Amino acid sequence: MHHAHSDDSPRQFIPLHIAILTVSDSRTEENDTSGRTLVQRLQEAGHILAEKLIVPDDKYQIRAAVSKWIANPNVQAVITTGGTGITGRDGTPEAVEVLLDKKIDGFGELFRQLSFEEIGTSTIQSRALAGVSNATCVFCLPGSSGACKTGWDKLIQTQLDYRTRPCNLVELMPRMLEK
Repeated sequence: MHHAHSDDSPRQFIPLHIAILTVSDSRTEENDTSGRTLVQRLQEAGHILAEKLIVPDDKYQIRAAVSKWIANPNVQAVITTGGTGITGRDGTPEAVEVLLDKKIDGFGELFRQLSFEEIGTSTIQSRALAGVSNATCVFCLPGSSGACKTGWDKLIQTQLDYRTRPCNLVELMPRMLEK
């Protein structure tokens, strides 16, 4: 007997509302190529831009923006770009990690593996990370447009697509609030 929700049944794409945060002391809307890259890719994939902001590399401003989106039930995912390096002002991981209910350790590990194929050992300077907070997926990518392309094209896009088998983050969203 064939069940409507069996693993071989076709799934319909579910558009998500995704917020984009560029973390930079120098970027503006005119020169924010990384933020623009992410907006373009999420819209081309069929998702909806919930909001896009640029904040300085200040952990409290980063945390305030991400917290606002995590608290908004109409935002299903947040992607940050910038502030994941190891210089003095890079503070995105410190700002975001305390907000996460659960980390997705494999995201950073796999991002660095994929990035190694493109930029070699320089990838060790990336502290890319992901996690879940209040049933919202949060991804923190480096600030280069190349890193954003790698992160979206090779990891985030498929995990935010309900049609991805054998599993994806979208199908877990209703259960992410369960304790």
